Amino acid sequence: MSSLRDVDPEIYRAILSETERQNGNLELIASENFASLAVLEAQGSCLTNKYAEGYPAARWYGGCEHVDTVESLARERAMKLFGAEHANVQPHSGTQANMAVCFNVLKIGEKMLAMDLAHGGHLSHGHPLNFSGRYFQIIPYGVRRDTETIDYDQVEHLAKEHSPKVILVGASAYPRVFDFPRFRKIADSVGAILFVDMAHFAGLVAAGIHPSPIPYAEFVTTTTHKTLRGPRGGMILCRKEFAKRLDKEVFPGIQGGPLMHVIAAKAVAFQEATTEEFKTYQKDIVKNCQTLASEFSRSGYRVVSGGTDNHLLLLDVSVKGLTGKDAAAALDRARITVNKNLIPFDTKSAFLASGIRIGTPAVTTRGMKEAEMKKIASLIDRVLTSQEDSVIQSIRREVETLTRQFPLYAEKIREMRQELQKAGA
Repeated sequence: MSSLRDVDPEIYRAILSETERQNGNLELIASENFASLAVLEAQGSCLTNKYAEGYPAARWYGGCEHVDTVESLARERAMKLFGAEHANVQPHSGTQANMAVCFNVLKIGEKMLAMDLAHGGHLSHGHPLNFSGRYFQIIPYGVRRDTETIDYDQVEHLAKEHSPKVILVGASAYPRVFDFPRFRKIADSVGAILFVDMAHFAGLVAAGIHPSPIPYAEFVTTTTHKTLRGPRGGMILCRKEFAKRLDKEVFPGIQGGPLMHVIAAKAVAFQEATTEEFKTYQKDIVKNCQTLASEFSRSGYRVVSGGTDNHLLLLDVSVKGLTGKDAAAALDRARITVNKNLIPFDTKSAFLASGIRIGTPAVTTRGMKEAEMKKIASLIDRVLTSQEDSVIQSIRREVETLTRQFPLYAEKIREMRQELQKAGA
């Protein structure tokens, strides 16, 4: 990165600082992960220079023969990985993938059943300031108060009462497995389209650790980062009968030129996801998260729904007299990164929240196992029990010791520091 250092040393330093932060922090944000160097190299390639509006063999610009190869490989690998009939790998994000599906099957003002944001849903599933809440009539469903798992009876009742055009399944903070056959049955009973957003658990699906929505849903969207461990971006999988119309909705419907460097990185991630190593990694993600949940329960915390089946858990921190905002801020001082999160039936605002969301994809990528999860649970408990500066500083040193045992991008950090020294900066 010596060219960047010479042209823009401020950005160079910011990237070095962020690389060092990622290396030295315990990254427990459930939606974040660490892409491989191969993914980073593909995304940082000359493909960023190429305009390629359209699709392989049907571009508006010339000179697309090589990016056609890239996009075709990404589509083929995605379809094979998930057993889908069609894949569109052009969406710039998960939200844009959701937008393409919604505009493809819904008219302005039509009804969509989706998970309540306060119970774990996502902004693009109906937030009033998001396109989904602004243009469509959202009927929210949630979880049961006693089990904190999806209330399928409520879903069925709401579907029969409102006759939605679409039933959307998926969440950003739900620690349990979705019952896709049950959702399919409910959708069929009211003639609705079943649309699944598997952004959070796509990696688990690819590895066979989580049930696949592909056999049950007309449309499935996902991000390509999170558990899938690729570049930041989106993707849509659908049945062949919807392929042509869906592709038109992505381009020219909501996007112009695709990001070919990102699509190349997606293709690399899909290839990596076919390996036995990736399957083992996904199993370890779940084991690690379940270990954390057990440790927190043993320490007297309330884990939402009593545990987890996937890569994330929700921890009620009100037992410590804290808000989620305060808990996340205290942990950040100790170099442990989580995010505040509403818990079901929360009495606090979204800006404060009663919980924190904790995920294991990133620490598992570093090679940490169940023994490290027990250590991390203890560190978090100590921070939440006492936010005194002396305690925080002591835990911060322990975090630094732990992360040094599982280095991330360490060689890149050394190279960047050496470049600065050569430049006399």
